[in-house]
Amino acid sequence: MYFLGIDLGSSSIKLSVVDAEKGKAIAAVSVPKFEMDIHAPQFGWAEQDPNLWWQYVKNGIQLLSSQQGIDLKKIEGIGIAYQMHGLVLTDAALNPVRSSIIWCDSRAAVIGNSIYDEMGHDFCQQQILGSPGNFTASKLKWVQTHQPEVFEKAVYMMLPGDFIAAKLSGKAQISTSGLSEAALWNFSKGRLATEVLQAMGLPDALIPEIVPNFGHQATIHPSVASELGLNPSAKITYRAGDQPNNALSLNVLRPGEIATTAGTSAVVYAVSNQDIYDKENRINTFLHVNNTEAQKNNGVLLCINGSGILYQWLRKVMSVDRDTLIAYEQLNAEAAKVKAGSEGLRFYPFGNGVERIFNNKKATSGIQNLNFNIHQPSHLVRSACEGIVFAMNYGFDVMKAVGASGDVVRAGKANLFLSPVFREIFVNTTQTTLELYNTSGAEGAARGAAYGFGFYDSLEQAFEGLQCLERTEPTKSVSDQYQEIYQEWKNNINTEI
Repeated sequence: MYFLGIDLGSSSIKLSVVDAEKGKAIAAVSVPKFEMDIHAPQFGWAEQDPNLWWQYVKNGIQLLSSQQGIDLKKIEGIGIAYQMHGLVLTDAALNPVRSSIIWCDSRAAVIGNSIYDEMGHDFCQQQILGSPGNFTASKLKWVQTHQPEVFEKAVYMMLPGDFIAAKLSGKAQISTSGLSEAALWNFSKGRLATEVLQAMGLPDALIPEIVPNFGHQATIHPSVASELGLNPSAKITYRAGDQPNNALSLNVLRPGEIATTAGTSAVVYAVSNQDIYDKENRINTFLHVNNTEAQKNNGVLLCINGSGILYQWLRKVMSVDRDTLIAYEQLNAEAAKVKAGSEGLRFYPFGNGVERIFNNKKATSGIQNLNFNIHQPSHLVRSACEGIVFAMNYGFDVMKAVGASGDVVRAGKANLFLSPVFREIFVNTTQTTLELYNTSGAEGAARGAAYGFGFYDSLEQAFEGLQCLERTEPTKSVSDQYQEIYQEWKNNINTEI
């Protein structure tokens, strides 16, 4: 039996097919060829076209069908992971009424902060574990306020992965964990946070059918099955935001376990059985994929907006043109040419919207101490890697303060964690042990789909074949050096509202 995983990112869409009986992935593709663009109509805005996502998903499925030995008719279940916090508004026919306002868009932060003050900080922290901030609910309110004619056309609000599920099935749905990502889940009462909707003056009719993360959520629509050559009885059996799904992919399911990723953004995600919140809203808590009424499991998340997108920017800047971009492997090799500290060059990776770790304020962005006689492109690359990790560590310190931390962190061997230099910086700055696994978000989504379908009796069984590829531990002398560099970097951060 085959299961399909779809991982909808803001740079690319990855798809993977897992043979559940063999317990391994048998095919994987990524679309499009170059990273997807993020449209910024105004400074601080970030949008993407949901219809383009859907087209790329279809392209990816067609690419899978062309691979030898892959029979799409054997796919019984589909799992979907997706970029968190985005807003997709559709009409009754599931056509978008505007572009998606995605995760790194900053325009709604002022609205979220205002509602936070209006509802009361203590109430929000106890009920939704923080501020509505810049999350989906605030983005929905922004559309109602600034684009009322568009808002009137909307019948459903969904997150990005819900939109892909809806296009596959013809049914509008949203998951419980998705509602928590949108600042629309009441943790104390275990239900939709109607209090937030009422405070914002938003109709609850926009919320589609609420489904759990796992289970038979919907069946593929016959016309879609016919168009894409899929099994007409295939079901959507799992959905989750990309970071809870990344943790699932790494078998990070129990309190005290930690996952990390460094894709477009950089994230550290710790599982807790407590309703953790930070009074300054620098980190956030969401329902983890395996949360149930009987067993509370939350994901405590810190996010740095500018990670892989900074590396992507460097790639473009250091290339002749878009058609002859240098490889990321070459960037990694350049970083290895330079010693720790980049000879004083400092990079602040805060150029992709307001940052949660600074309570949704703008922070210093760019390069400091640049010397034209000393610094080469290799210094720029290494200082960027150091800046990304330093920003992650800044948030990691906050997580430690609220009781969500550990000594071992798991990651997929992908994106920036492919770089030995990045891994060295990470373990010695965070002073944790890093375990790398040969998995991906798309593969994790496929395994999640197999569990949601009922093929596996437990999530532990679904990940029995997951093996650690390598383990990197901090070295005291190197760690001491990075602590000194990090403190200097940290002391030069400036933030503004």
